[in-house]
Amino acid sequence: MNAFGSCCLTIAGSDCGGNAGIQADLRIFNSYGVHGCCVVTVLTAQNPFGVSGILPADASFVGKELDAVLGVYSIGALKTGMLYNASIICTVAEKLKSHAPIVKIVDPVMVATSGARLLEDSAVATLESELLPIADIVTPNIPEAEILSGIPITGRDSLFEAAEIIFDKFGSKVVIKGGHALNDIALGEDTFYDGEKFQSFVLPPIHNPASTHGTGCSFSAALAAEVVLGRNLAEAVCGAKRAVHESIRNSYFVGSSCGVLAQIRDLNKRNK
Repeated sequence: MNAFGSCCLTIAGSDCGGNAGIQADLRIFNSYGVHGCCVVTVLTAQNPFGVSGILPADASFVGKELDAVLGVYSIGALKTGMLYNASIICTVAEKLKSHAPIVKIVDPVMVATSGARLLEDSAVATLESELLPIADIVTPNIPEAEILSGIPITGRDSLFEAAEIIFDKFGSKVVIKGGHALNDIALGEDTFYDGEKFQSFVLPPIHNPASTHGTGCSFSAALAAEVVLGRNLAEAVCGAKRAVHESIRNSYFVGSSCGVLAQIRDLNKRNK
């Protein structure tokens, strides 16, 4: 499989500032030389400092978007991001169930870094019952992993336990992103569990970057691109980790205090 034979799909919300959401995803896909399709689930009014408005798409229109791309484009992997409500989640899950060959990466976006709710409380159960059981891999951060596993994560032992619970509960492989520092876990250390063994991925810390906004979206998008380019999941996690690290390391300001992640060219070559 190569970049010219397959594409990636993002099913996510739009960030009008271009930092996160589908804008970040398409930027990553392009950096890998992979064509990106997108299904917009939500419009958001946001910038790196907060979310001031959310306008979800009608679930039936999300279904039309999915019908327009699934089965027409050669999609090797997809990622979901902000889905927001139960109706959208049900529609997405229903459409994806008939497309088993596509590798499905679910980023269970729940709360923005600014604290804004990106998933309605009433939709968490629907996410767990409808979408996560058909995911190949789920990529929660630590607070999201606490919600999905039902246990507090205070260090490495409880993080491993949470990953095992999530795997057993949904049958999907797990990457718990370590952007939230814990007692005995390095800041930024990501933990991958495939149902048999754990692997940790950590890179040198980046001090005072211009931006980290959109890193979660970028990671799951890079993971999808890595899969489309033929890497197994462990290799893909490692490559996605490096891609996001490079984007943060090279982030830059586009306003007096507003930074963005860098778009790194030729990530496919860098991550071989």
